[in-house]
Parts: sequence; C-alpha cells; structure tokens
Amino acid sequence: MPAGAAHAATPSVPPPAACGGTLAHNYGPFDYRTDRDKLGIVEKYHFTPAVEALVRGVTGTVEGDISYTLHAFPNHHRALAALARLGQMRKSDTPPRLPYSISCFFERALAFRADDHVARMLYASYLGKMGRTKEGLAQLEAIDPKERTSPLTVYNMGLVALELGQPELALTYAHEAMALGPVRPDLQQALQRSGHWRDPVPAPAAHAEPAAASEPSPAAASAPAT
Repeated sequence: MPAGAAHAATPSVPPPAACGGTLAHNYGPFDYRTDRDKLGIVEKYHFTPAVEALVRGVTGTVEGDISYTLHAFPNHHRALAALARLGQMRKSDTPPRLPYSISCFFERALAFRADDHVARMLYASYLGKMGRTKEGLAQLEAIDPKERTSPLTVYNMGLVALELGQPELALTYAHEAMALGPVRPDLQQALQRSGHWRDPVPAPAAHAEPAAASEPSPAAASAPAT
C-alpha cells in the first residue's frame, strides 16, 4: 500500500515498556510520510533492496538493518511490511536477532503516529496472517471514520477486512469507498467470487417540499379574467 501524501504531524506517545519504552534515537525518529529528505541515507546504508527482500544485510544481519530503519523511521511502511513477511516466514512474532517482537515494532509505529492508516492496516493484516484475527480486526476498526476521506484508504481497509475473514465488513468498506470516488475493481470482484457482493442501495432521491398555497403573483393578479 503506498505512502500517503503529506500529513500534519500528530503527537507521539511513548511505546509500551516491553517495546523499548522510548522512541528516542540517534537519528530521528522521523515520519516516513513527510520527512522524505531524511530517508535516503537510511535506505542507502540499511534498507537496501536486498534487505527488503530478506536476502542479506548491509551492516550486519537483515534483522539488524530493518531494526535500525524502524528506529529512525518508526512508521517506515516498506520496512514494516518486510518485517511482517519475516514473521510469517519464521512463523514467529519473536524471531531471533530483533530487540523486541514484530508486534512491538508496529506498536512503536502507532505510538509514533497514531494517524498513520497504512501502518495500522499493515499491522491488521500481519495479525490476521499470524492467526490473531480478533486483534487484527480491532486495529482495522480503530481507524477513525472521520478520517476515512480517501477512497484508496477505505478500499484498502476492505481488502484487509477480506483477509481477516470479514466479508460483510469488506462489503461495507467497498460501498463506502465507491461513494468517495473511483476505486479499483479487485475488491468488488473478490466479493463477487465469494458470493458476498451486493450493489449499494441507492440513496433516496431528494424530494422538493410541495409549494405552500400563496397569494397569486402580481403578474397573475393583473392578468385579465377570461
């Protein structure tokens, strides 16, 4: 899922003690969505394509380089996605050579920027794939409805809901996304294949109030009788 456009910074809060207890770092922390000018040096020396593909590290281990990236940019979407894939490959939320669990890295991202819907959806998807569906659903539903103004965001929420085995919720999000603007057909097609698609119910047409009886207009009043 792509990074969004520029966002106003939201206040960060300390992550849980089990997840480090602080976001302080010698470089950062920076917001992946807005601090793009700080990103190049981290990706050049720590988050290379080989690290992202979980093939080999640059300064040491893959885990070490991803960890550094996520300490500098706690909500680095691609690094979070790579870490989620690592957890799925290892079938563990606590693979070796990480300072804390993969879930903790997501908790740190959301402590840093609670309004980062992409990070939250990545977390929801990861939890679902690790068999923690109820927790994943809670993350998805934590996205404030007042902030669901982008059709792409709501469309992606529908895809994650489908991953979590919630087709009716996915349908709700699909209808909501369509009402906001054009979206890709993939979600609708997936719901059609599973037999869960229903077209949105058209909004009732607005009816003008019947005109109240009134005195005739001056023009009508001056018209000659026939």
